[in-house]
Amino acid sequence: MKISMWKLKLVPAETKINFIRFRSIGLTLSAILMLVSLGLFFGRGLNFGIDFKGGILIEIATEEAVDIADLRNRLDRLELGEVQIQQFGSPTDILIRVAETQNAETTEQDLSAVDKIRAELTDVKEFRRVEIVGPQISSELIYKGVLAVVSAVGLMLIYIWLRFEWQFSAGAVLALIHDVILTIGIFSFLQLEFGLPIIAALLTIIGYSMNDTVVVYDRVRENLRKYKKMPLPELFNMSINSTLSRTVMTSLTTLLALFSLYILGGEVIRGFTFAMIWGVFIGTYSSIFIAGPLLLYLGVKRDWSKTAKSAL
Repeated sequence: MKISMWKLKLVPAETKINFIRFRSIGLTLSAILMLVSLGLFFGRGLNFGIDFKGGILIEIATEEAVDIADLRNRLDRLELGEVQIQQFGSPTDILIRVAETQNAETTEQDLSAVDKIRAELTDVKEFRRVEIVGPQISSELIYKGVLAVVSAVGLMLIYIWLRFEWQFSAGAVLALIHDVILTIGIFSFLQLEFGLPIIAALLTIIGYSMNDTVVVYDRVRENLRKYKKMPLPELFNMSINSTLSRTVMTSLTTLLALFSLYILGGEVIRGFTFAMIWGVFIGTYSSIFIAGPLLLYLGVKRDWSKTAKSAL
């Protein structure tokens, strides 16, 4: 008795897509998007959250839908400085942000502001969370966040250099920088809140993108040994196509979990999951259209396998 197993195949086992043919279009488009992202970052800036800007974040729940204008007027009377009010999820879920002021130098003053808000909002059903970040802490978090991202990219550079060759290392790191810049660019364009969870997302994106790139590069290295006389564009196309099914399935299964978190996870992790969703798309794109074609321009050696055996 034979039992047939039905398998879901979104990508055929063997594809012959000429990815390298579109390398000029892909690299040009990426260069333009990177320039636009950098322009947005230096011109418009990022919408830093409480983690980086300092201030007070309060999440409340009410019995009925809140009149935002009335709530803002009530808090403005407290003279706490710049106050931002945002609904999320249902109309009864409210986020209150009080920006750090020049006079707010101590934690005691921040606690006093929280007490004033609690005293004013006696009709609130529940204070779900209260976060206070001072100016000194926020500046340290910015420094450590930037240091973490730069260190991750630098360590990836060293790892790929030791594992493969400098051309592979340069191509992989340029693809990572591409992913990070475009992620920062989309946050600047949409003015989404940029805080510590987004730094965590950036570090995760770096790891995810590097994993995809290493899979492609490993197949390229294998084929460089196997096909000594095959033209490099044809060899790169064959390497990318042979890993395409794995890349697409990994990305789709990751996206299923991320979209579930984005829809059902709540406001607290929404920025993180958005950054991850964007990062999966960009990381998959860069591993196919950026990392591989860059090797052609960086001049990867055909006889590299003869000199790199000691590194394997």
